[in-house]
Amino acid sequence: MVRGRLWRLSNPALDPAERERLVQQLMTARHAVRMAKGDPDALRAARSSVDAAKRALGERGPPWWTDGAPDYNRRLVGNTPYAGWFETVSAKDTG
Repeated sequence: MVRGRLWRLSNPALDPAERERLVQQLMTARHAVRMAKGDPDALRAARSSVDAAKRALGERGPPWWTDGAPDYNRRLVGNTPYAGWFETVSAKDTG
């Protein structure tokens, strides 16, 4: 969770070596985004590479889980069934 929003984790079923390769691909793509300032075509290509890496990691796109649970990715936690859980976790952090 970041700033009150739920964010999907990478697929835990990925082979560790494959996950590491994809994370490196993501980092390279993020670097390309930073370097593409002022070049709309390069920026579009770099952002596309970020999206492809995140999809391969399972952080975007169709859910990687198979239990039928809905995907609350990028939603405010207070607007999801996890709101009560978050309140208890937040209370422990401040108490």
